[in-house]
Amino acid sequence: MKIGLVITTSDPEPIWNAFRYGVEALEKENSVKAFMLERVAENERRWNNRFDVAMMEYEFVDKGGVILDCGRCLKIRKDGGVGLCPHCKTQSTIDLTADSDKVLAFG
Repeated sequence: MKIGLVITTSDPEPIWNAFRYGVEALEKENSVKAFMLERVAENERRWNNRFDVAMMEYEFVDKGGVILDCGRCLKIRKDGGVGLCPHCKTQSTIDLTADSDKVLAFG
């Protein structure tokens, strides 16, 4: 199954849970893409002591997941991103939702 994750929060717990869900889905041989927009584009704020979002993101990518960052969201926040994912436009969100069998939103 093709699964799309749309993440729109800067709260580390739901971001961590989105990628944890993605890792488990990938382990069950699904295809998973995540698109991060709005406040989640604030990369250096995507972690805390309890929820290691960066570690979960790397595990997600290592297992074959794809992460897309909203380029405009990063530009507005003057953030260059983490280099883990390409910066995309709104069309990428449209493509993700059109290409996915299921889309889940975390935010």
